[in-house]
Amino acid sequence: MNGFLIVNGLSGLLIVSSLLVTLAAKPANSARFYALQSFILVMLFVALAGATGSGELYLWSFTALLTKVILVPAIMYRTFRKLDDPAIGSGAVMPTALSIVAAAAVVILCFGVVSRVTLPAADAIKPALAVSLALFFVGLGCIVAQRNILKQVFGYCLMENGSHLTLALLAPNAPELVEIGIATDAIFAVVVMAVLGSRIFDTLHTLDARQLTTLKG
Repeated sequence: MNGFLIVNGLSGLLIVSSLLVTLAAKPANSARFYALQSFILVMLFVALAGATGSGELYLWSFTALLTKVILVPAIMYRTFRKLDDPAIGSGAVMPTALSIVAAAAVVILCFGVVSRVTLPAADAIKPALAVSLALFFVGLGCIVAQRNILKQVFGYCLMENGSHLTLALLAPNAPELVEIGIATDAIFAVVVMAVLGSRIFDTLHTLDARQLTTLKG
C-alpha cells in the first residue's frame, strides 16, 4: 500500500509540472519543465513497478528516461531556443490565475469520473488515474487555447504523458514492445512538429497560430 501512496503522491506533481510547461514564458523553458515532468513520470513508473511487482515497468522506466527525459527535451530545447516571438509572449490566452483554476477544475472533474470506476485493479490508484486523465485534457487545452505554435507541441507531449500513465496504471504488465512503440511515435511526432514550427517561423516570422490562416504551397 505504501508503494501506491508514493504513486498517487508523485502523480500530483505531474499536474504542477504541466502548469509549469504551459505557463512558461519561453518554449525553451517549457522544454526544461517537460524534462522535469518526464523525470517525475519515470520515478512514478519505478514506484509502480515496486508496488505491483511488474518487471516490465522497470524497462518502461529506462526507455522513458532515455526518450522523454533526455532525447525529446534536448531536441525541443535546441530547436526552440532560437525561436522567439515577443509579440505573443507566452502565448497563453488566459491569465495565469485563471489557468490554474481551470486545471484544478479539470482535476476535480476527472476525480469525479474515476470515482465511478469499479475495476479492482484501479482501487488503489484512483488518484493517479484521475491525474492521468486530467493531464491528457490539460494537454488538449494547451493545443486548443495556445497562440504559440511551439507551445502546442508541448500540449501534444502532455497528452502523450497522460495516456502513457493511464496505460501503465491499468496494464502494468504490458510488454516492453508497447512502450517502445509509444516512445517511437512520440519522438517522430516531436521531430516533425519541431521542424514544421521552425519552417513556419523562418517563412512567416511569427509563432502566432492565429495568423496562420492560409496554407501556401
